[in-house]
Amino acid sequence: MKKGILSFGFFLLINAAFAQIENPVKWMYTAKKTGNKTYELHMTANLDNKWHIYAQDAGEGPEPTSFSFSKNPLVKLDGKVAENGKLEKTYDPNFKSTLKYYSNKVDFVQKITLKSAATTVVKGTVSYMVCDDHKCLPPKEIPFSIKVDGK
Repeated sequence: MKKGILSFGFFLLINAAFAQIENPVKWMYTAKKTGNKTYELHMTANLDNKWHIYAQDAGEGPEPTSFSFSKNPLVKLDGKVAENGKLEKTYDPNFKSTLKYYSNKVDFVQKITLKSAATTVVKGTVSYMVCDDHKCLPPKEIPFSIKVDGK
Protein backbone atom coordinates (compact mmCIF):
# COMPACT_ATOMS: atom_id res chain seq x y z
CA MET A 1 0.00 0.00 0.00
CA LYS A 2 2.76 2.42 0.94
CA LYS A 3 4.64 1.62 -2.28
CA GLY A 4 1.48 2.33 -4.29
CA ILE A 5 0.94 5.72 -2.64
CA LEU A 6 4.62 6.57 -3.00
CA SER A 7 4.59 5.57 -6.69
CA PHE A 8 1.44 7.61 -7.32
CA GLY A 9 2.96 10.64 -5.57
CA PHE A 10 6.14 10.29 -7.64
CA PHE A 11 4.02 10.05 -10.83
CA LEU A 12 2.19 13.27 -9.93
CA LEU A 13 5.48 15.02 -9.19
CA ILE A 14 6.93 14.02 -12.57
CA ASN A 15 3.77 15.16 -14.41
CA ALA A 16 3.78 18.49 -12.59
CA ALA A 17 7.43 19.02 -13.53
CA PHE A 18 6.69 18.52 -17.23
CA ALA A 19 3.37 20.36 -17.33
CA GLN A 20 3.68 23.63 -19.19
CA ILE A 21 1.59 26.67 -18.49
CA GLU A 22 1.01 28.46 -21.76
CA ASN A 23 1.91 32.11 -21.63
CA PRO A 24 2.18 33.37 -25.22
CA VAL A 25 2.25 37.07 -24.26
CA LYS A 26 5.27 38.90 -22.85
CA TRP A 27 4.45 42.38 -21.55
CA MET A 28 6.87 45.33 -21.33
CA TYR A 29 6.03 48.60 -19.56
CA THR A 30 7.89 51.88 -20.14
CA ALA A 31 7.40 55.63 -19.76
CA LYS A 32 8.57 58.08 -22.42
CA LYS A 33 8.84 61.82 -21.74
CA THR A 34 7.19 63.83 -24.53
CA GLY A 35 7.27 67.35 -23.06
CA ASN A 36 7.17 69.39 -19.88
CA LYS A 37 5.42 67.07 -17.39
CA THR A 38 3.88 65.04 -20.25
CA TYR A 39 4.59 61.37 -20.84
CA GLU A 40 3.44 58.35 -22.77
CA LEU A 41 3.00 55.09 -20.92
CA HIS A 42 3.76 52.17 -23.25
CA MET A 43 2.23 48.79 -22.43
CA THR A 44 3.69 46.56 -25.14
CA ALA A 45 2.50 43.02 -25.81
CA ASN A 46 4.92 40.72 -27.65
CA LEU A 47 3.14 37.58 -28.80
CA ASP A 48 4.50 34.15 -29.60
CA ASN A 49 4.17 33.01 -33.21
CA LYS A 50 0.59 32.17 -34.35
CA TRP A 51 -1.07 33.82 -31.31
CA HIS A 52 -3.16 37.00 -31.35
CA ILE A 53 -4.52 39.40 -28.74
CA TYR A 54 -7.84 41.18 -29.13
CA ALA A 55 -8.18 44.93 -29.62
CA GLN A 56 -9.95 47.15 -27.10
CA ASP A 57 -12.91 47.13 -29.51
CA ALA A 58 -12.64 43.42 -30.35
CA GLY A 59 -16.14 42.74 -31.67
CA GLU A 60 -18.84 40.50 -30.21
CA GLY A 61 -17.64 37.46 -28.28
CA PRO A 62 -14.04 37.42 -27.06
CA GLU A 63 -12.69 39.38 -24.11
CA PRO A 64 -11.28 42.69 -25.40
CA THR A 65 -8.02 44.05 -24.05
CA SER A 66 -8.67 46.66 -21.38
CA PHE A 67 -6.62 48.76 -18.99
CA SER A 68 -7.54 49.98 -15.54
CA PHE A 69 -5.35 52.58 -13.81
CA SER A 70 -5.17 53.01 -10.05
CA LYS A 71 -5.86 56.51 -8.76
CA ASN A 72 -2.72 58.57 -8.36
CA PRO A 73 -3.02 62.20 -7.16
CA LEU A 74 0.10 63.16 -9.15
CA VAL A 75 -1.15 61.85 -12.49
CA LYS A 76 -3.82 63.03 -14.94
CA LEU A 77 -4.78 60.60 -17.71
CA ASP A 78 -5.07 62.36 -21.08
CA GLY A 79 -7.60 60.65 -23.33
CA LYS A 80 -7.99 56.95 -23.92
CA VAL A 81 -5.43 54.21 -24.46
CA ALA A 82 -4.30 54.21 -28.11
CA GLU A 83 -3.26 51.09 -30.04
CA ASN A 84 -0.20 51.02 -32.29
CA GLY A 85 0.21 47.88 -34.35
CA LYS A 86 -1.08 46.09 -37.43
CA LEU A 87 -4.81 45.73 -36.77
CA GLU A 88 -6.30 42.61 -38.35
CA LYS A 89 -10.01 42.01 -38.95
CA THR A 90 -11.55 38.60 -39.62
CA TYR A 91 -15.06 37.22 -39.54
CA ASP A 92 -15.21 34.44 -36.95
CA PRO A 93 -18.08 31.96 -37.46
CA ASN A 94 -17.74 30.74 -33.85
CA PHE A 95 -18.60 34.18 -32.49
CA LYS A 96 -20.64 35.19 -35.56
CA SER A 97 -18.83 38.52 -35.53
CA THR A 98 -16.01 40.37 -37.25
CA LEU A 99 -13.16 40.36 -34.74
CA LYS A 100 -10.28 42.83 -34.42
CA TYR A 101 -6.93 41.66 -33.10
CA TYR A 102 -3.15 42.01 -33.27
CA SER A 103 -0.49 39.40 -33.99
CA ASN A 104 3.22 39.51 -33.13
CA LYS A 105 3.29 42.89 -31.33
CA VAL A 106 1.04 45.73 -30.27
CA ASP A 107 1.90 48.86 -28.29
CA PHE A 108 -0.88 50.29 -26.11
CA VAL A 109 -0.16 53.94 -25.27
CA GLN A 110 -1.71 56.10 -22.54
CA LYS A 111 -0.79 59.80 -22.47
CA ILE A 112 -0.45 61.37 -19.02
CA THR A 113 0.39 64.71 -17.45
CA LEU A 114 2.14 64.96 -14.10
CA LYS A 115 0.68 67.51 -11.71
CA SER A 116 4.14 68.14 -10.19
CA ALA A 117 7.76 67.38 -11.08
CA ALA A 118 7.94 64.48 -8.63
CA THR A 119 8.84 60.92 -9.52
CA THR A 120 5.87 58.58 -9.19
CA VAL A 121 4.65 55.12 -10.11
CA VAL A 122 1.58 54.51 -12.25
CA LYS A 123 -0.09 51.24 -11.33
CA GLY A 124 -2.94 49.34 -12.91
CA THR A 125 -4.10 46.11 -14.46
CA VAL A 126 -4.41 44.81 -17.99
CA SER A 127 -7.14 42.31 -18.89
CA TYR A 128 -6.78 40.37 -22.12
CA MET A 129 -7.51 37.18 -24.00
CA VAL A 130 -5.31 35.41 -26.56
CA CYS A 131 -6.11 32.79 -29.18
CA ASP A 132 -4.37 30.85 -31.89
CA ASP A 133 -5.92 28.99 -34.83
CA HIS A 134 -7.07 26.11 -32.62
CA LYS A 135 -7.84 27.41 -29.14
CA CYS A 136 -8.29 30.38 -26.86
CA LEU A 137 -6.82 30.71 -23.41
CA PRO A 138 -9.01 31.95 -20.56
CA PRO A 139 -8.97 35.73 -20.04
CA LYS A 140 -6.16 36.97 -17.80
CA GLU A 141 -5.83 40.01 -15.59
CA ILE A 142 -2.32 41.02 -14.55
CA PRO A 143 -1.07 43.97 -12.55
CA PHE A 144 1.59 46.37 -13.79
CA SER A 145 3.53 49.36 -12.51
CA ILE A 146 5.44 51.98 -14.50
CA LYS A 147 7.95 54.36 -12.93
CA VAL A 148 7.62 57.93 -14.22
CA ASP A 149 10.62 60.11 -13.49
CA GLY A 150 9.11 63.58 -13.12
CA LYS A 151 12.46 65.38 -13.21
